[in-house]
Amino acid sequence: MAKLSKRAKTIRTKVDSTKEYSGLEALKLLKEMATAKFVETAEAHISLKLDTKYADQQLRTTVVLPKGTGKDVRVAVIAEGEKAKEALAAGAVVAGSTDLVQDIMKGVMDFDRLIATPDMMPSIAKLGKVLGPRGLMPSPKSGTVTNDVTEAIEEFKKGKLEYRADKAGVVHVPFGKTGFSAEDLLANLEAIQESIDKNRPSGVKGRYWQTFYICSTMGPSIKIDISNFREKIFS
Repeated sequence: MAKLSKRAKTIRTKVDSTKEYSGLEALKLLKEMATAKFVETAEAHISLKLDTKYADQQLRTTVVLPKGTGKDVRVAVIAEGEKAKEALAAGAVVAGSTDLVQDIMKGVMDFDRLIATPDMMPSIAKLGKVLGPRGLMPSPKSGTVTNDVTEAIEEFKKGKLEYRADKAGVVHVPFGKTGFSAEDLLANLEAIQESIDKNRPSGVKGRYWQTFYICSTMGPSIKIDISNFREKIFS
């Protein structure tokens, strides 16, 4: 077992592992413990009662974080002709058709989000094995297969992100940077909670939310009171 640093030991003493914190209390504590030499990412880890081997218990969707992600999102677009030009004008870092597909096949992926126009889907089917494991494969459900490339680029740059429940039914999603105010982080976290509830799979039976933790990149987990948070009791 790895030996904890003095910093890590000090931080861990600030968290009561037996306590369920209110939203604002947890976020203020998260910010207090973010003492790394870089701006850490705030992360949510939410365990849901899902058996993802069944189609009606899978969760994959998008959410717009009202306060943004705190990250400069690099968007690439697979499109031809005028659509490729439109994408570049809207802020895409790269846009192209077969040439871009070939670059991706070679492992050149200097982007955080990939958008494709519907007519290019047959050409990118071969990229599934490359993009799938990275969560970058375009799909209509995630809003990354569209003819409105300008709107899609703008949304992702403003704070739209995709999330999904993994095989264990856990959603892992970033919701900002520790440099954000606690109130801004709360607004983003609330948007995620509302999205998860709104997109509850039809096959779920019984208690949907199981556990709800937040942490920073280098910080310990903080457990949040699920009932109070979903009822908008944040302090």
